Amino acid sequence: MIKPPSKVQTKLSNIALFDDDDDEISKFDGLISISDISLPQQQPRRYFDPVKMQELQESIRHHGILEPILVRPLGDGYELVAGERRLRAAKELELKEIPAIIHELTTEKAYEIALIENLQREELNPVEETEAILQILSLRLTLPEKEVVSHLYKMRVTPEQEREDAFAVISNQVISIFDSLQTIKWESFVVNRLPLLNLPEEVLEALRQGQIEYTKATAIATVKDIEKRQSLLKEAINSGLSLLQIKEKIRDIKAGQITLKPVTLKTRFTNSMQQLKKSAIWDDRSKQKSLEKLILQIEALLG
Repeated sequence: MIKPPSKVQTKLSNIALFDDDDDEISKFDGLISISDISLPQQQPRRYFDPVKMQELQESIRHHGILEPILVRPLGDGYELVAGERRLRAAKELELKEIPAIIHELTTEKAYEIALIENLQREELNPVEETEAILQILSLRLTLPEKEVVSHLYKMRVTPEQEREDAFAVISNQVISIFDSLQTIKWESFVVNRLPLLNLPEEVLEALRQGQIEYTKATAIATVKDIEKRQSLLKEAINSGLSLLQIKEKIRDIKAGQITLKPVTLKTRFTNSMQQLKKSAIWDDRSKQKSLEKLILQIEALLG
């Protein structure tokens, strides 16, 4: 079921991505065939929470698609710019058409809009938000991300009155970009967010997938021994350890008193079911038979 809105109001217009006299972005262009839409090669979003995707599908099933996606003409069809969650949900519901706004955009501008659209979504985790902001800075400053990071750290240690020439110009641009994004202050971004990108890969991935909060992730990352760190990460996720419990275990590990207790079979099952609910496996058609077989086995045990 698709219910096109009578008047489209897109949050993206508030970010000054389009000129004030450009009303093309604010009009609803109608329904377009989903089969004519392709995904861009470079996509800012990597992880989609299966539970929230299911909730979105239910919302669309009962209320329709209330906000159009944004696409740009490409070849004989269209390329998605913003609204991948809505498009994925529409495909799962086997809809043929979807409401869309069509706008002529360069590849660079389309990617920037996709990044900003993601920033405006409440479910974005700290890692995704950090990566998105860094990419936006890179695009707007026309600098490689490594240079942007270097500049941010230099801004952190250089008082404003001591910034000169080109460094001062770029610094002012950085501050202006953060003001326009309205998500986080640049100082807090440097102190609290950039360090997240230096986390060990397994910790970073768990954080990106929403398996653990970033305060817990940064604490676990202080364990240098890879095996002990991975064991603690697994226990923290499976047993839902609090930050205080994690810090206590870290103290024991660093003191040579490893207290990573084995998890009971019942706890493992409960935690596995919780993770299964959030897993992307429900969207993987190739694993449906395995899931069905597993459920039948559990039902047989209960019988």
